Amino acid sequence: MQREKKNNRYKIIAIAILVLALVAVRALETQLFYDPFAVYFKNDYLSLPFPKFNTASLFISMTLRYGLNTLFSVAIIYCLFKDWEIAKFITLLYVLFFILLIAAFFLLVILTDQYNNFIVFYVRRFLIHPILLLLFIPAIFYQKKMK
Repeated sequence: MQREKKNNRYKIIAIAILVLALVAVRALETQLFYDPFAVYFKNDYLSLPFPKFNTASLFISMTLRYGLNTLFSVAIIYCLFKDWEIAKFITLLYVLFFILLIAAFFLLVILTDQYNNFIVFYVRRFLIHPILLLLFIPAIFYQKKMK
């Protein structure tokens, strides 16, 4: 009983640290990542053309940010469920979602006009924020409950 309480305490502390790491990625976004769309989407973006950007820098920055969010999110999922198979599967899902989302983002930004900017806004949001974590945790809980 004591050992279980101690393990739960460590689990909660680990998850809290990982959540703080996600918060730090968000809080330090302007210092750590190149993203001209951050300022663009804070303004009246529905009537403005897309900002000028360096494609390579933006790709690298978004990849790094998505990678950090993925690392912390998969670690949170592992801490919650203590299952390597789930962690590997979720990692695969994150990789697949990254490929789809980054391709969609750059295709929309490069090949379309600014009238699709609300779609770009949401695709970018999935790339730079740990939204998938909020979707995966309840799905895994439900899956485990149904077994």
